Amino acid sequence: MTQLKPSQANKPVRRMGDIVFSNAALAAGVSILATLALVAAFLVAQSVPAFTGADIPAAEGGFFVYVAPFVFGTVFASTIALLIATPLAIGIALYISHFANRRFAQTLGYAIDLLAAIPSVVYGLWGILVLAPFLTPSFIWLNDNLGWIPFFAGQVSATGRTMLTVGIVLAIMVLPIMAALIREVFLQTPRLHEEAALALGATRWEMIKMAVLPFGRPGIISAAMLGLGRALGETMAVAMVLSPSAIVSFAVLTSSNPNTIAANIALQFPEAGGNYVNLLVATGLMLFAITMVVNMFARWVINSRKEFSGAN
Repeated sequence: MTQLKPSQANKPVRRMGDIVFSNAALAAGVSILATLALVAAFLVAQSVPAFTGADIPAAEGGFFVYVAPFVFGTVFASTIALLIATPLAIGIALYISHFANRRFAQTLGYAIDLLAAIPSVVYGLWGILVLAPFLTPSFIWLNDNLGWIPFFAGQVSATGRTMLTVGIVLAIMVLPIMAALIREVFLQTPRLHEEAALALGATRWEMIKMAVLPFGRPGIISAAMLGLGRALGETMAVAMVLSPSAIVSFAVLTSSNPNTIAANIALQFPEAGGNYVNLLVATGLMLFAITMVVNMFARWVINSRKEFSGAN
């Protein structure tokens, strides 16, 4: 019988399945990085004419003058969506994780997750045909009573196709991913922390305020950033609902609204040609950069949270 050296006896034996799985996982990870690099290289290469001052009639004032209203519209619409969706997502997550009975909570969780399966074009049709006419009387009321606030000033759109309508549609679209992530974070709250708060005489809400919300704060922030990244890149719903213009305006009830980068590309690309295609690709590069920054910030927030258990 062959005697193994101590170093050989302690060395784990690599089976064929382990080798195949390890190499497949490595290839998958490398392919993601390669795809991202190729997309970035394509956007940069195709955007060069727009940055070098090529003769593009649509960008007579320069590329950054052309893209500035679209960057503003993209960030503005996404911010409105985030302001609406974040408290709703927190409320839904708290109800599912700490108030509803298990059977109903599971059903409600499935219903919320199903919202993510609805195509954006369906959201766009719903926004035009249902939501916009339904909200028009509310927009008139806001203008009559709160018109002194710049956001609600100006002539109210008769069709309801406004920046606020787009913000509500985007909020509903990003709600599933935000609610799902926040719900899972709340469910991971250490049981000992919750029981300790209740043992000290805290009510259910006080226990949530002292134990659940502080534990889930990084998850809430990261969910908001992921939702923001989703809203930044939305195309069809915005293109269908919004009545866009190349302007910078904070009014959310008027018919003249700033457009978003993604919607502008979708609307202009079919008829674009020559250097104008490079200009649209350059705006796509700007959207790519904005989305990358948002997702990197979300990842940093997640990684900066040190894990802890109920024992510490």
